[in-house]
Order: sequence, then structure tokens, then C-alpha cells
Amino acid sequence: MIRRVPFTGDEKQSLHTGLDRHRDVVLWKLEGLDDEQVRRPMTPSGTSLLGLVKHLACVEYGWFCDTFGREAEPLWFDPFENEDMTIAPDETTAAIVDFYGRARAAADRTVRELPLDALGTSWNGNEVSLRWVLIHMLEDTVRHAGHMDILRELTDGATGDFPGPP
Repeated sequence: MIRRVPFTGDEKQSLHTGLDRHRDVVLWKLEGLDDEQVRRPMTPSGTSLLGLVKHLACVEYGWFCDTFGREAEPLWFDPFENEDMTIAPDETTAAIVDFYGRARAAADRTVRELPLDALGTSWNGNEVSLRWVLIHMLEDTVRHAGHMDILRELTDGATGDFPGPP
């Protein structure tokens, strides 16, 4: 189910629900496609639907967990070598979707447990607030959901951000 942002929610609830809504859209973009379709590089840079999910899982862990000194699972790839955007032959769709689910759950714990004004240090040394991270991740997730919308349309013609009536 694709969530709707509450019209009268508080700041934290609105930002988190907005992020969660687009996380659901990201997963919906994979539904009904086979392994070859989600793994297929669709751009000259090699972007694939599943690679975008892997990337989003990686950055959820980085921004919400590493930034605030919270536990994140060890990565088996090097995101600084762009390996978060590529799918290795031994990586399955189910494994990447599960990885995204675990990253979301870890990020959600951070959002639930910290105030919006909580400060952390990002991977590049900047001091950032949880509020800033929520806004940044909402922007990043929406951006990549848009990429996925185009890739999905090129794959099987499906468009939109939810499967059927809202």
C-alpha cells in the first residue's frame, strides 16, 4: 500500500511519511518483473532498477545510521567505487529487496528515537541534523523513484507511482 502524507501532520511525521511513501513506490517499481528485467542495465552508465534499490539501501544506512553513530550492517561492496549501483552475478533480487528492508528498518529506528534537531557527522565531515537527513533522503529517494519510473516504462510500459486507485 502506498502511504499518503497527512495534510495536518507534525513536521517529523510528515517528513517520515513522505519518505516512506516513496520507499514503497521504489519497491512497487520492481513488482511483476522478472530477475532479468530488474537487473538489466538501461542506461549507458549501467543503471538498473535493482541497482537503484541497492544504492538507496546503502545511503539509508549511511545517512541515518553511520551519521548518528548507530548500528548498520557491514556492506559487502564498496559504495565509493560505485558498487552500490551495480548488481553482482551472485546478488539476487530477494537479497537486495531484503537489504533495503533492513536499511529502512534501521533508519526508521533512528527517526523514531532521535529528535529532528539531533546532530551527527556525515561521511564527508559535515555536521547535519536529523531534519536535514530526512529532507535529503526524501529528495534522493524521490529522484531515484523518478529514474525508476522511466526505467520501468522502458521495460514494460508501466507508469505512475502506485498500482491502481489511490
